[in-house]
Amino acid sequence: MYKNRLLPALLFAACIATNAQAEVPRTKAPADASVAIISPQDGEVVTSPFKVVFAVTGMSLAPAGDPRPDSGHHHLIIDAPLPNLDQPLPADERHLHFGKAQTETEVTLAPGQHTLQLILGDANHIPHEPPVISPQITITVR
Repeated sequence: MYKNRLLPALLFAACIATNAQAEVPRTKAPADASVAIISPQDGEVVTSPFKVVFAVTGMSLAPAGDPRPDSGHHHLIIDAPLPNLDQPLPADERHLHFGKAQTETEVTLAPGQHTLQLILGDANHIPHEPPVISPQITITVR
C-alpha cells in the first residue's frame, strides 16, 4: 500500500490530464454548413436581459446525444476565445450549451462591451470537422 496517500491522487490526476489532451474523433460537417447570430447584430446596443437568436444552414439541429449525420446543436461563447476544437466544448458561464436543439435564449450580462460567437457541436459536444463557427460579434449592454 502507498505510504504517501497523495501519490495515488497525483497519479490519477496526471492520467486524466493526459487522456483529456488526447484528440477525440470529430464528426464531418458539410463544407457549406454555417451558423450565425441573427439577433442581436454586431455593434448593437442592448438592455439586459436580451434575446439571442441562432441560425444554422446546410445542417439540421439535433439534441445532444443524437448521432444523426449532418446535424448538431448550438453552443454560445460569451467573452471567451474559441476553445480547443479537438475536445468536447466546455460547459460554464462563458460556454452555454443548447443540447435540446434550441434556436434562441435569453442572456443577462453586466453593462459594458461583450463578445458573442456560436459554434455547432456534434452529439457529444465536439466541434465538427471542419468546425461550424459564426463570426464573433460585439455588443454593448447598457
